[in-house]
Amino acid sequence: MNPAAFARVQEIAARGSTHRAFQWLHLQEPRIRTWQRELVGIPAPPFAEAARAAWFLDRFREFGLCDVRIDAEGNALGWLRTYQPGQPLVLLSAHLDTVFPAEVMIAPTEDGPLLRAPGAADNGAGLAALLALAAVSAADPDAYAANVLFAANVGEEAEGNLRGMRQIFERSGYARNVIAAIALEGAGTQTLVTRGLGSRRFRVTVTGPGGHAWTEPEIANPILVLAAALTRCAVEPLLQQPRSVFNVGRLEGGSSVTSVPERATALVDIRSVSEEELLRLEVLLYRAVEDAVLEIHAQPCRGALHFKIECIGDRPAGSLDSRSPLLASVRAVDRHLRLRTEERIGSTDANLPLAQGRDAIAMGAGGRAGGIHTTAEWFDATNRELALRRILLVLLDACSAAYLQVSGVNRSPEV
Repeated sequence: MNPAAFARVQEIAARGSTHRAFQWLHLQEPRIRTWQRELVGIPAPPFAEAARAAWFLDRFREFGLCDVRIDAEGNALGWLRTYQPGQPLVLLSAHLDTVFPAEVMIAPTEDGPLLRAPGAADNGAGLAALLALAAVSAADPDAYAANVLFAANVGEEAEGNLRGMRQIFERSGYARNVIAAIALEGAGTQTLVTRGLGSRRFRVTVTGPGGHAWTEPEIANPILVLAAALTRCAVEPLLQQPRSVFNVGRLEGGSSVTSVPERATALVDIRSVSEEELLRLEVLLYRAVEDAVLEIHAQPCRGALHFKIECIGDRPAGSLDSRSPLLASVRAVDRHLRLRTEERIGSTDANLPLAQGRDAIAMGAGGRAGGIHTTAEWFDATNRELALRRILLVLLDACSAAYLQVSGVNRSPEV
């Protein structure tokens, strides 16, 4: 436990402004549920989050956030105070997108605190918490020692490839000024993602002339060659520490049972908490496919085979430093609230800043959930208030720590 962080949290929790914020969160739970039901009802499939982002923009304007806008990648942004170049920022974000394609019907139903709908928890819970924190913060910006950027971002799920976070941390004019990043992800109260699970995803294609299976059996078969290559990768010993996974999620090709196919395609997912292991497995994949093609060419066969390997996703791995000020803030807040901090590995928006060596975490937005990534997904908002208090205290202390880190001067926000 960091004594300085705990002392700061104790002081922050005792402020009149903090108690007023806690009261607002308590009284506005019905409003937060309404927001969650409304936003979940707006489809946000991968690469089609614009309608939900526009809805968020309207809410941010209603709250009175500053410089509200949609950025070049589609993120809905709002600042607690007008941004001044060079000033320290704390990022509070939640991703807009869901895993569900456009054809999935979204029809939220409520039964008291229980919300049923695809995306109700992932990331309806995180987005509802983002709205609650944006609203309560905008009501009293002087309580925050540093500026806060609220972001409803795109591209967290699957093929989105963290494109929203890449815009913020790689291409924006304020990227270098983000001192701490907090991503709100799904349900839960005590969990904390401090290690980013890296992944690389590939589309592997092998092509050939194809032909009739009976009259032209000597023609090389792309499906058999690709399957042989993938089998080599699958039997390669994987590291137990750090844990790594090689998975083939889809293998397809051909047109009929009597034809030698002209094409075979596989979707491959490689995951590890180690960037070095991700690279090793990527090299293994390339070598296995190349070797399989060369071996078939060395045999008496007709028609040359060609292969292509495309990277369709790259989510970097990273870990939060054990001396991180942000981690100290969370531990101090959890001690104050009598919660147990459960650090976990996850694949979230925090991956990108963690890979850059920044202070970043992903944390739950309270309540309980089930059926994640299925059409039977549900979220129960019971006791969400505790998680919202946790997020608020972490945000307030992260702002204080960010200000001190940059200026070295103690600033006591108005209470």
